[in-house]
Amino acid sequence: MPPSIRLHNTLTRRLETLEPIEPGTVGIYTCGSTVYKYAHIGNLRTYLFGDVLHRTLEYLGHEVRYVKNITDVGHMRDDDHDSLHGEDKIEQAAETEGKTPEQIADFYTEAWLEDERLLNILPADVMPKATDHVPEMIDITARLLERGLAYEVDGTIYYDVSAFPAYGQLSGQRVDETHAGHRVDVETDKRDPADFALWKRAGEHRLMKWPSPWGAGFPGWHIECSAMSLKHLGERFDIHTGGIDLKFPHHEDEIAQSEGALGHRVVSIWMHGEFLTMADAKMAKSTGNVVRVADLPEMGHEPIAFRYLALTAHYRSKLDFTADAMHAAASGLARLRRAVASGATDDQSVDLAAEPIASYRSRFIDAVAEDLAIPRALAVAHEVASAPRLTDRQRRRLLLDFDRVLGLELDAPVAGEEAPLPQGAAELLERRAAAREARDFATSDALRDELAALGVEVRDTAAGQETTIRWT
Repeated sequence: MPPSIRLHNTLTRRLETLEPIEPGTVGIYTCGSTVYKYAHIGNLRTYLFGDVLHRTLEYLGHEVRYVKNITDVGHMRDDDHDSLHGEDKIEQAAETEGKTPEQIADFYTEAWLEDERLLNILPADVMPKATDHVPEMIDITARLLERGLAYEVDGTIYYDVSAFPAYGQLSGQRVDETHAGHRVDVETDKRDPADFALWKRAGEHRLMKWPSPWGAGFPGWHIECSAMSLKHLGERFDIHTGGIDLKFPHHEDEIAQSEGALGHRVVSIWMHGEFLTMADAKMAKSTGNVVRVADLPEMGHEPIAFRYLALTAHYRSKLDFTADAMHAAASGLARLRRAVASGATDDQSVDLAAEPIASYRSRFIDAVAEDLAIPRALAVAHEVASAPRLTDRQRRRLLLDFDRVLGLELDAPVAGEEAPLPQGAAELLERRAAAREARDFATSDALRDELAALGVEVRDTAAGQETTIRWT
C-alpha cells in the first residue's frame, strides 16, 4: 500500500487523509486555461501546484489519472455578469486578431503547453476541450431541469440556487451574500439575482453556437467543468484543484450542478492554490501586470528557476515575484545541481533503503505527504546537498530521487556555467566559421538559424564565435 497522504480540503476546511475511491489510483481534475490570451506565470503557479500533487502521488506509489481541461468557449468577458449580451473571450480575441475562434484557441493552447514544458510540468493524461463536450453539457442541463433545479427563460436556462440547500458550502457564503460575488444585477429575467446560467441563448451574430432543446445557444462557463470531469473521471472522483480565485463562483456553481444532477457528492477533496503577486498585487491579465514564462530568459532568468521559486512557498500561501526572489531561487537551484554533478552517473546501485540515505528519504516523504509541504522537503534536499556523511554518489542518487517530485531537472548543467553543445552543433559551428572566413554571409546566416533551432545562440566577436546554450 502507498504511504498515506494528508491534504487540505477546502470543502471541510481541514486536513484529511486521502482515501482513493479506487484503491491505488487517484483521479484528479484541474481547471485549465481559457485559451484566448497567453497564460502568465501567476496562472502557471496554479498548474505547478497541480503538477507537484501529481508527482507526489506517483512518487508515493499511486497511479494517477490526471485531467486538465481546455476552456475554448463559454467564458465570457465578465462571467460574474450572466449577461446575454456579453462577449465570449475567445470570440473577442478572434475579432481583435482577425482569426477564427478555433485558430485563437489552437494558438494559445499550444503557447500554454509550451510554457508548461519549459517549467517541466508533466503532461496530463487527458486534456478535454469544452467544445468537444457540448452534448454532455446539454444532458446535464436537461437533467437539472427535470429535477426542478433549473428553469428556462426564453431559451436561456438558469440554475435555481434556492433549490440546492447546500449552496455556499465550499466558499462559506450564504445565498444572500452571493449577489455581490456574482455581480448579477445586469439581468432582470432571473427568479433570484444569485441564480446563474447553465445555457445561454445565442445572439444573431454569435459565431460559436449549438442546437439544443431550447434553441441555438452556448454553454455557461461553469457547466463545462461539470461535464468534462464527470465524463473523464466518473460520477465520483478524488481531487479537484484550481486557483483560489475559482473557489467562488466557479467551483461553488460546479458543485451545485454536478451534485444537483447526480444526487450525491462527487469530489472527495477540493484543493486551491494561492495567488502569485507582483509588488504585492495579484498578477492578472485584466490589470496588465503580467509576466510570461517566455519573458523570463529575456529578464535573465532560467524558467526552471521560477519553478524553484514556486516550491519555496506552500501552495496555500501567497508568493511575491521579484527580481531578488528569482536570483535567490537561481542560487538555490544551482547549489542542488552542483551537488548532483559531483556524483558519478553510475549511481543506480545505491540502495535508497539503506542508512544514512533512508532517514533523509523518510523525512522528505513525511514532508510531501503532509499537504505538500514542499518548502520543508526542499530544506531536506539542501541538507543532502552538503551532508558530510553521504558520498557524492549517494548524494546524487538521493537528490535525483527527490527530483521526481521537485521536477527541477537537477541533472541539467548549472545556468551560466559551461554546458555541452547539443549533438551536431560543433560541426555547424565549424562550417559557419568557414563560411564567414569566405565571406559567404548567406550560408553563415542560414547556419546561425540551424544552430538556434538546436538551442545554441551565436554572437560574432573580434575573437570569433561566442555561443550560449539557450534554456529550453
